Amino acid sequence: MSPIPATGQTPRTRPPRGGRRYRMVIAYDGTDFHGWQAQPGKPTVQGALEKALHRLTGETVRVHSCGRTDTGVHARAQTAHFDLPRPWEAWKLQKGLNAILPEAVRVTALRRARPDFHARYDAKGKEYRYSVWNAPVMSPLHRGQAVHVRAPLDLDAMRRAAALLVGTRDFAAFSANPHREIGGTVRTLWRLSVRKSGPLVTLAAVGDGFLYKMVRSLAGHLLRVGAGKVPAEETPAILAGRLRTARVETAPARGLCLWKTHYGAMRGLPKPEPTW
Repeated sequence: MSPIPATGQTPRTRPPRGGRRYRMVIAYDGTDFHGWQAQPGKPTVQGALEKALHRLTGETVRVHSCGRTDTGVHARAQTAHFDLPRPWEAWKLQKGLNAILPEAVRVTALRRARPDFHARYDAKGKEYRYSVWNAPVMSPLHRGQAVHVRAPLDLDAMRRAAALLVGTRDFAAFSANPHREIGGTVRTLWRLSVRKSGPLVTLAAVGDGFLYKMVRSLAGHLLRVGAGKVPAEETPAILAGRLRTARVETAPARGLCLWKTHYGAMRGLPKPEPTW
């Protein structure tokens, strides 16, 4: 398989004449991957998919995703698209790919897409979930996909802080690299919830887009609030500062999962508040 050069941009193109575009949903355990984006000499999700497509179809294919995930981050529903110069039946592609891919990656859905569909540019929003096992003893069944916090968390304080983050804001203070963000650092966070089911605490963030390590930074902040290290009421001041400081920690990657990518109308979401 000849290498495909990596690129930070995924331009809008159409499939070759006589070819077809396909849309797929991928689930993966990111523990043993160096993130989504293909990298020479390192196992990545994009690399695994492109190798499997080459082996199955004989074609050198670039897979375009709705967004990248970092090393160790998981996905329940990562959306991506790719083109083939000759038509294939979608069910044969899905079955063939799942027979070749590593066990940590599965194509959960695959179908033909319209020629101008783009997994990234057509996305209206995303949902990420961050999992925390909040008990003295860690569950071995959750050790790869949840972060262990032994001491009790103040969930009410975490919810107060989360409510102060919802809306259209400048999230520079919650980006690991705010000076290199394409399109600036203003994003709309439609929902940031804190739920608990037994020892499992789930932080769910739904927004129109997220900055580099933004969700892990939101999780890190809420966990510090829950541990009593930062008052919830300091959240607006951190946002207003628009600078990344040590007051905002980046939570470990293993607790994060790309839960869903939204296409089409975003129903049932609150109207975002104006930017501070």
